[in-house]
Parts: sequence; C-alpha cells; structure tokens
Amino acid sequence: MKQLVTTGIVLSRTDYGEADRILTLLTPEQGKLRLMAKGVRRIKSKLAGGIELFSVSNITYIQGKREVGTLLSSRLLKHYGHIVEDINRTMLGYELIKQLNKATEDQPEAEYFDLLQQAFAALDDLAIDLGLIKLWFTAQLLRLDGHTPNLQTDITHQKLEIDKKYEFSYDDMAFINRPDGQFTADHIKVLRLLFSGNYPQILQQIISISDLIPQCLALLQTLRQLH
Repeated sequence: MKQLVTTGIVLSRTDYGEADRILTLLTPEQGKLRLMAKGVRRIKSKLAGGIELFSVSNITYIQGKREVGTLLSSRLLKHYGHIVEDINRTMLGYELIKQLNKATEDQPEAEYFDLLQQAFAALDDLAIDLGLIKLWFTAQLLRLDGHTPNLQTDITHQKLEIDKKYEFSYDDMAFINRPDGQFTADHIKVLRLLFSGNYPQILQQIISISDLIPQCLALLQTLRQLH
C-alpha cells in the first residue's frame, strides 16, 4: 500500500488491546484521520515520542481498507511543553481540543488545524490570560462555522455608537440599543478585534481587556450553544 506523509495534531487517544492505541489526528491536508499505532504503549516503542498531546508531528501512515489506517512512523516537530507545567492551562487545553474535535465531525478545512496550533502557542505563553484564550478560541470557532455576529449595525440597521449601551438579540445576531444594556463600545471593540483574526498575543495588549472578558465570553458561549 502507498505510504502517505502529513502533519498531525493528536485530538484523542484510545487504548486498544494489550499495547496498541487508536489515534484521532487533525491534519491540514487530509482532515481528520483515525490511525492504529501498533505497540505504542510498549516502553521501547519508536512511535510514542512523536504523538504527544499538545504537539505538532510529522507522521507517515497507510490508509486502511476501512476507516482506521496504520501509523508507520512519527517525528515530533513542535511540543508546547509549558502547557503541561500548569494544571489550569492543561485543563483548558483538553477542553479546547474536545471542542474542536466536536466542531469538526464533518471533514474539516485546514483553518481548523491552524486554529488549534495557534491555541497551543497561546496556552504555551504563560503571560496570556486563560480567559482571553478561551474567549478568542470561541470566537474563531464561530467565525469558521459561519456564525459571525453583526458588529457594525444594530437591529434597526443603525451604526453602533460609542456613547450608547446595548443588549444582544440572538434571534437577529445583532445588538439592540438599550439605556441599561450591559454591552458598551469597549465590548464591541474587543468583539470586532476577535472576529478580525487577531491572535491572543495582540489582544493581550488591550488595556483593561480582563474586565471585558466575562460579558463577551458569556455572549459567545451562548451563540455556540445555539449554533
């Protein structure tokens, strides 16, 4: 059978038999792959070092006659080791992987691979707020799924104004002008930056962004639940 080579990120690992493991990997060209890593749980396995969590690896495999192929070799390209040094970053990393795995049940595009790699880089940077990473990741999933909210005009098609307050209409995917609204121009600015593709490393530099995260995150998480 023809050997194939690609770059992969491990999404899940399931023990199989005495020493094997079934891997689900996300790749930029082949989407999601399910591969059998034979003997990987043995101490002297040459495969184990190249399929660590929170890593990007070069893998060689053959496709199976059914849905599970066979992993032939693996080589670690980048391991984001700081993630596992902090329990909170590790747990958020697991959560983001789980979310992306669920969001890519159909054949995913290469942008999802890039997103997860960027998320690992952010988690690996101990200076970046975890709440910001979670907010940013949620926004990117919504954007890639085609559910970007209207951040330019309200439900009456009037431009959002700097001196007004707003609530959000989930039915209209747009803001409503309300004098007692919880969203200000600062919240809307952060949301615009999020959906413009800015990385957490840039967003971290916004003054007082930590005060704006809770309301923005609650909004985007509700959107994710609805869509």
